Amino acid sequence: MTTLRASGFTFRDLRELLAKANEPKSGDQLAGIAAASAQERVAAKRALADVTLARFTLEPVIAPERDELTRAFLAEQDAAAFAPLAQLSVGELREKLLAGDFASEGARTQLRRALLPEHAAALAKLCSNLDLALAAKRLPAVASARTTLGLTGRLASRIQPNHPADSADGIRAAILEGLAYGSGDAVIGVNPADDRVEVVERIARAIDGVMTPLAAPTQSCVLAHVTTQMRAFERGAPLDLVFQSVAGTEKANRTFGIDLALLDEATALVREKSRLASPHVWYFETGQGSELSSDAHEGVDQLTLEARCYWVARRYAPLLVNTVVGFIGPEYLFDAREIMRAALEDHFMGKLLGVPMGADVCYTNHAEADQNDLESTALLLASAGCNYFMGVPLGDDCMLHYQSTSYHDIAALRELLGLRPAPEFEAWLEARGLMREGKLTARAGDARVFA
Repeated sequence: MTTLRASGFTFRDLRELLAKANEPKSGDQLAGIAAASAQERVAAKRALADVTLARFTLEPVIAPERDELTRAFLAEQDAAAFAPLAQLSVGELREKLLAGDFASEGARTQLRRALLPEHAAALAKLCSNLDLALAAKRLPAVASARTTLGLTGRLASRIQPNHPADSADGIRAAILEGLAYGSGDAVIGVNPADDRVEVVERIARAIDGVMTPLAAPTQSCVLAHVTTQMRAFERGAPLDLVFQSVAGTEKANRTFGIDLALLDEATALVREKSRLASPHVWYFETGQGSELSSDAHEGVDQLTLEARCYWVARRYAPLLVNTVVGFIGPEYLFDAREIMRAALEDHFMGKLLGVPMGADVCYTNHAEADQNDLESTALLLASAGCNYFMGVPLGDDCMLHYQSTSYHDIAALRELLGLRPAPEFEAWLEARGLMREGKLTARAGDARVFA
């Protein structure tokens, strides 16, 4: 391959070019692959804008012989859909996106079949924050189970009723509070403190003990390791979705205890055992920096690896995908500015690749960020058409010890931007007297309405 040059700088290959065209991230600096100056970063962006889409197919950033994800990307790319785009440059495709050339559902479907995840990463690196928000808004990704998520004008939420001791009573109380505030239309999902299958079953019964008597139209999930959940499904636990965190390299996924074969096996099992009458049975979480944290980044920048996560997720037709954008810590996204940028990048790349994207807008207590930063990021993402956010009691997760969006934040974002819950969930809230014409009533927040 020819060497890439711009403005007096030379880049050995696409992997180096992509890393140095990235906006500043502490994780890339930690890995020693970031641009050394703003001048080098701008030169890399200029060079990247001129690279043809075809080159990404010819020059994988991770060699297929050592990475099963790369092999799968290349094998499953739709050659016929890609052919008309192959000689476009990254810059030219960006202009087409921002001009609205893929406004129809058919055009979006063809584009998504054509692109590799590295194409999505390259586009994100050439976009401003406003570009990322506008383009994502034009790329809806809708998925349905008991509720329909991702429709224009809608904002859903996950009730995240975690408890440090996996207390069934504590979990049920948090669920009832969340439902009373109009949260929960995406999923009721608990991160267990204990990964044993009997704990997963107990939490699943606690969730079901609220959902079923109230006929709440939503989904349940217990976010243990996928193998533990598979055992729970086999034992008849009342669960709907299966969950797993995924990474962007084969090596990093091995540190999670997964590979594509295991995800294939879980898909077949859960589609047979799930209570949902829907093909969308997966919930995936991602986050920039996970590959570096496990020393499995293969010299690739964290944004490009994040795009690869979304292709893995798309392979399984998920109902829910979200980036836990500030959770890994300041080693990878140092401050509020980096977290905000990563959130907009992740949401854009997921939507571009056809993934029903949400976000856990969050930060750890040792990051250079605060509640105002969190709320500003959530406002930007909601404006960009993000499918769902987390609903955490008071925004403070008492088990995972980090800050996220609260039930109150979801309600405020909906009111401010004129957004509504998923239609099936809105009808249920109205029947309970908690919502009228898309707005919460005076009864909202009072869980006694469910007595």
